Amino acid sequence: MEAAGAIAGEASDPQSETTGITITVKFSGRSIPVTISPDATIGDLKSLLQPLTNVLPRGQKLIFKGKLLVDATTLRASAVTGGAKVMLMASQGLHQGDGPILKEAQSVPTRVDNANRLVSEKRQVRVDKNRLERWKVTGVVALSECNLKAIPDEVWACGLSARVLDLSNNSVRDVPSQVGRLSSIQKLLLNANAIMDETINWEALTSLKYLTVLSVNQNHLTTLPSALGALTSLKQLHVANNKLTSLPIEIGLLTHLEVMKVNNNRISTIPTCIGDCISLIEVDLSSNLLSELPETFGNLHDLKALYLGNNGLKSVPSTLFKMCLQLSTLDLHNTQVTMDLLRQFEGWESFDQRRLLKHQKQLDFRVVGSAEFDEGADKN
Repeated sequence: MEAAGAIAGEASDPQSETTGITITVKFSGRSIPVTISPDATIGDLKSLLQPLTNVLPRGQKLIFKGKLLVDATTLRASAVTGGAKVMLMASQGLHQGDGPILKEAQSVPTRVDNANRLVSEKRQVRVDKNRLERWKVTGVVALSECNLKAIPDEVWACGLSARVLDLSNNSVRDVPSQVGRLSSIQKLLLNANAIMDETINWEALTSLKYLTVLSVNQNHLTTLPSALGALTSLKQLHVANNKLTSLPIEIGLLTHLEVMKVNNNRISTIPTCIGDCISLIEVDLSSNLLSELPETFGNLHDLKALYLGNNGLKSVPSTLFKMCLQLSTLDLHNTQVTMDLLRQFEGWESFDQRRLLKHQKQLDFRVVGSAEFDEGADKN
């Protein structure tokens, strides 16, 4: 009877092999329960963990009882059983997490005479009349690293005089409609702030017809609006280290765009209209969630540098080497694209000669050291 009871108990046990086992994954101070078949591989476990941790599978290192778990091995073979605790470590650059960590504005000690002691208070940035006049004369409004939480009203008083506005490395949250008053602005630098989709007035921003450089790296943006296509004078677009999941199809209207850096986001697809951005010279799509690229990349005849590392790519556009005759830099590290595959593409030999020539020039001018030549992709 006891034996029969034991068998019945095993059949109804949620931790039995037929229904899977539940393990706990420790990551970044969290305990994440995961139910999985004991015959699943470590690679399968990593795939399950990606949406739970926002860490790409190739960026995950799973450690159990002091040993690194191997992707091709099953949980059963790795002795990972129900109730086991597994530690997850994320490789740098492959954590598609909750966005960048922004530093709080630093406190500056100030002496209080009547108390004869030091107190900590936020440094206040006062925009005096002389500074405003200087901004108007030079056309450069430089307010980076000023502990700002909002854009001073005096900035809008610059009007047509402003050519460059640099608000990088602050805690600015709102980009209000007043930005449209700076109608002659050419460079807008908003890097490393606290800007979100709902706090940036895109309608006003996209009215800046002379804007050539827009840089909003390291903020909290999840989308770029279709209105972006109105910035037809734009030559450089920097939106790295945000939370973007896609690019608008209107990006194809940016025919003067030369540099596009959208690395370290969560982009899974690139619109085919990217091929309409015929002036592109440098494109950085590294550390995203891409599994393929549109064939229209072959239309980018002026393209010189393409960065695709840390993605899930299995191949590249078939006409990339044949049509992009200026291409001399290609980064495919930590993808599934190997050197053996690349050598099969038409135009590879010409590309290979260009990149070797570029490397030799860098050596001649001592731009790079004498380290081994980087092939640009993994060997296997």
